[in-house]
Amino acid sequence: MSAPGPGVDRVRLGRLLGDPGLGWLVERVRRRMERDEPLTGPVTLAAPSAAERAAAERLLGRAPGAGRSLTVRLDAVDAVLRRSGISPGGLAPAVTALTGPVPRLADVRAREASAWQDAYAPLAALPPELADWAGRLRGDGLVRRLARTPPAARALLADAVTVLRALPAVPAVSLSAFAADLLGDAHALDDGTPLATLVHSGVRALTGFPDGSGAEWRREAWASAGLLRDALSSTVLTLGLRGTPALDWTTDAGEPAVLTLRQLTRTPPSTAPAVVHVCENPAVLATAADLHGPLCPPLVCLQGQPSAAALTLLRHLHARGSRLRYHGDFDWGGLRIAGTLLRHVPWSPWRYTTADYRAAAAAVPLAPPLTGTPTDAPWDPALAPALRELGLRIEEETVLDALLSDLAP
Repeated sequence: MSAPGPGVDRVRLGRLLGDPGLGWLVERVRRRMERDEPLTGPVTLAAPSAAERAAAERLLGRAPGAGRSLTVRLDAVDAVLRRSGISPGGLAPAVTALTGPVPRLADVRAREASAWQDAYAPLAALPPELADWAGRLRGDGLVRRLARTPPAARALLADAVTVLRALPAVPAVSLSAFAADLLGDAHALDDGTPLATLVHSGVRALTGFPDGSGAEWRREAWASAGLLRDALSSTVLTLGLRGTPALDWTTDAGEPAVLTLRQLTRTPPSTAPAVVHVCENPAVLATAADLHGPLCPPLVCLQGQPSAAALTLLRHLHARGSRLRYHGDFDWGGLRIAGTLLRHVPWSPWRYTTADYRAAAAAVPLAPPLTGTPTDAPWDPALAPALRELGLRIEEETVLDALLSDLAP
């Protein structure tokens, strides 16, 4: 900061430079001092008042002109202050004595940058699997938009880290009960709060839940980490699965069953078959029920992106020894769904390899063209290049006969 120099005559300075008509001039000088700019050259005021013209005339000892603007040379003001003995050090110490210390903008910014760096310190306590997310958070501006100041940001991040370190919640728990127990506020993670926005982003990074929008998407993202906003809306479609009275009944009847997340977290299946087939589209499961009925082996349908209920069921079966075999659409969306599932639970391909795609594409040369943004297939690195090469979209319904033959009793 600039400090007043010795020998400033504050009384005379107040009479000369402290005139209200020179307030604009003093403010211009302060701004230059903040930015370490030279106090030389002209400064101009548009549409000055008569009082401002008169003050400039008294300061310089001459009429400043009668144009539409008022121009004062800082060199001339500096010379007046030195020559009169009011401020032997010139303009800078005079303005400092008149208005107080002038902080250098570079110093202010350096202190602010340091404060923001310190604000992100709580992120160091995150688990390793969130390291990439923490790195993005430091640079994407989300925390600054949510918290505005470094102290608020540090407090927000500390709470977010506390929540994320407690996830995933096993067994699943109500979101409000979790917030009340961990943070002392049942509404701390309500939609729209800065903490909920931040933690929701961290949850998606933690669980690999895909980007999206809307209330259902937010609910499913929370549920992917075991936090339930609504345990009834998230469902999964099954056929041939046993282990609860309701499942035993529907399997004996050869009918599909719809399981809610509430059912799966309270009374999951008590048995786990050796192999569970998993498909993407309900048409596969419905046709299997029509064709094989009570004899159909266990089949689970994702109905698109895996819901919290689907993930809960498949994790439960895998943990108890079931081997999961997955099939989906041969298109970019299908590969993304399969990749999301693979990040949550292991599975092996069910007619879902490069060879299967090439065979299906050869059998259906008039299949619709492939569209969308490419992605990879971690279970078979050659599959994505094959899709790019052939450029055909092969839906599950196209290979339905082959899938149904695998499910034949």
